[in-house]
Amino acid sequence: MSRVLALVEGETEIAFVKTVLAPELAGKGVFLSATKIGSARGQSGIRSYESNRRDILAALKQDQGRSCTTMLDYYGMPDDWPGRAEAREQPPSERAVCVEARLGEDIAGAMGPSFDRRRFVPYVQMHEFEAILFSNPHELAAALHMPAIEADLAAMVTQCGSPEEIDDGETTAPAKRIRGLAPQYNKVVGGILAAQRIGLAAIRRECRHFDEWVRRLEALG
Repeated sequence: MSRVLALVEGETEIAFVKTVLAPELAGKGVFLSATKIGSARGQSGIRSYESNRRDILAALKQDQGRSCTTMLDYYGMPDDWPGRAEAREQPPSERAVCVEARLGEDIAGAMGPSFDRRRFVPYVQMHEFEAILFSNPHELAAALHMPAIEADLAAMVTQCGSPEEIDDGETTAPAKRIRGLAPQYNKVVGGILAAQRIGLAAIRRECRHFDEWVRRLEALG
């Protein structure tokens, strides 16, 4: 049995951990909870690294029988996060991995030589939460009560290569793509309903990096 605290960006990610990820991991002996990281009260999003670093270190020090992980958006990170400058020189598929590695190194160094590095599992998602909802365009369209947009959603995945490769431009970020087809889309309500319909197995099957994260969490059990 292992207890893990996920430090995430906002209410949507908290709801995703609670309703989709935690129930599955509990069967592996991993009991996962979530809280927002480094945000001003009532706000979401990633702030400067120093405030987030304090939150991570405090969480690890306050309960030494608990592990911690993160669920953060690479494109939402300010440039002062570890590995950001180096990541820009990497191919897109390696940028989030680069930040994860440098983040892990910095936290382990701050915790000291006796720190068990297995207690901190950094996860950086290349794009925002909505990217993983493209894992099943049929269920995403159904959750939005707009079955007619399924083909358009599927075409976006085909064009980009995979849900995790859907880009984060001004008009082509995953959430903006969804709202372009379904203006009524609500991140917390619609996004979580879609994630529940899609299910963790489908997300893991279509999102390689996400699956690697879940495997690391399962290993804690």
